[in-house]
Amino acid sequence: MGDYRTTDRTGEHSATGGARALAAGLLMAGWVALLWVLEGIDTATGHALDTYGISPRETAELRDVVPAAFLHGSWEHVASNSVPLLVLGFLAALAGLRRFAAVALTVILVSGLGVWLTAPPNTVTLGASGVVFGLLGYLLVRGFVDRRPWDVLIGIGVAVVYGSLLWGVLPTDSGVSWQGHLFGLLGGVAAAFLFRRPRRAPGPRVTA
Repeated sequence: MGDYRTTDRTGEHSATGGARALAAGLLMAGWVALLWVLEGIDTATGHALDTYGISPRETAELRDVVPAAFLHGSWEHVASNSVPLLVLGFLAALAGLRRFAAVALTVILVSGLGVWLTAPPNTVTLGASGVVFGLLGYLLVRGFVDRRPWDVLIGIGVAVVYGSLLWGVLPTDSGVSWQGHLFGLLGGVAAAFLFRRPRRAPGPRVTA
């Protein structure tokens, strides 16, 4: 007859979950606030920041792949991206800020490089919608990749609320960068595989 001990870690997990939620909320609130501040600066300077948008297939424009994801063409543009970015970013960041940072950077790079390669000539592309689509793709598949039922449920909820956004990957509006949407989505799916959680080995059997 073996000895065993049990430990109630409910409070520990609750505290950890609360800290992660607070960190995720502060991060995304700060991110969205930064977008509004940058749009205010852009408006006050006669849209001087628009030069950091992506012009396709110009080598010098590769340096604008990252900053373009934080800039917008108008107040309406930044407003349309703010709520989905806040919600989807918060849900993605709950799994940990380091993992979220890796996912977000992957999405920004894949979306920006996709725009640089495929956007029509003589256009300038900027905006956080590529990140929005990337986080959408990431959340839709993360649970299945990690085999975590809770994340699967989150993905289903995201699909119900934001699934209609997927139409944005189609070239239906000449004034909207469907390329940024499509490559952002692909970047998010790729990030789910690149940064999937390692599977835990089954623990030893304990008999009492």
